[in-house]
Amino acid sequence: MSLTLEQMRQDLAKILLEDPADIHDDDNLIDLGLDSMRAMTLASRWQTAGATLDFSEMAAKPTLGAWWAMISG
Repeated sequence: MSLTLEQMRQDLAKILLEDPADIHDDDNLIDLGLDSMRAMTLASRWQTAGATLDFSEMAAKPTLGAWWAMISG
């Protein structure tokens, strides 16, 4: 898998129009403006990069740290 935590942070920052340094592993991404359509877009992009993600799990735990744990664990 070529996806890294920092690449995920970059992708999130781009889609949320935020600085990557402002997105922390434990931030609630919904509070930062992430909606279901954008989350599905990211999930699709990351699945293409080799990540195994379940959208319902992503929605239940909307933090970068939780998503990375799903992918890397």
